[in-house]
Amino acid sequence: MSASHPLVRIEPLAPQFSAVAHEWALRLGLPEGQGEAEFALQIGESGLQLQLLEAQAPGPVRVDFVEGAAAHRRQFGGGSGQMIAKAVGIQPGIRPRVLDATAGLGRDAFVLATLGCEVSLIERQPLIAALLEDGLSRASGDADVAAIAARMTLLKGNAIELMQQWQGETPQVIYLDPMFPHRDKSALVKKEMRLFRPFVGDDMDAPALLAAALELASHRVVVKRPRKAPAIEGSKPGYSLEGKSSRYDIYPKKKLQA
Repeated sequence: MSASHPLVRIEPLAPQFSAVAHEWALRLGLPEGQGEAEFALQIGESGLQLQLLEAQAPGPVRVDFVEGAAAHRRQFGGGSGQMIAKAVGIQPGIRPRVLDATAGLGRDAFVLATLGCEVSLIERQPLIAALLEDGLSRASGDADVAAIAARMTLLKGNAIELMQQWQGETPQVIYLDPMFPHRDKSALVKKEMRLFRPFVGDDMDAPALLAAALELASHRVVVKRPRKAPAIEGSKPGYSLEGKSSRYDIYPKKKLQA
């Protein structure tokens, strides 16, 4: 399955957000108002959100690094004992520079930034990138998470091309979580998959993504997969860390040192 092109409109949730809605409409090339659409990118008190327009549709999806699940994980998530922390090589005195080349809603990147890593995020789908940009903007204005948001840099575009033309400091670790036909039963994941799969499809270019990451990363590449899914076609991982529903395939290149 590949991405399709659903009809999306921009709508302000109150009159005072009309000017901001107009700016996003111009930036994203989307129609404004109440025209025919399958989705609405809405602007209101809580920032930018994407809403499926159909009867019994789940609630909107937004990027929120300040409250909700992100806040709970930041406070009670297990710190550097989390499996993702071990996968990217976080240890006492070691906080690698990470490139999350498949950023999505930025959850994993936020966890790594919370733990002290400098994280660059790449998102190629313009609507998801807009939600991320809005979430980071709101986080940068919050006293509790501004310092974390400052460690996150959003890049927009095709991850393979951006990695092949990389400029600046080389990422020590590249993190990949390609879209996969997920079987995760959690309500949150199901809601988000229902919203985003029409836009992003499955990552059919995952082998090329892995190859580009292995070429660029100085120390290791980490790939998140559903626990029973096959490894990405191409180079074989050196080892894996397995959890209840997912696993991390690790492709080591060089030892991380403090």
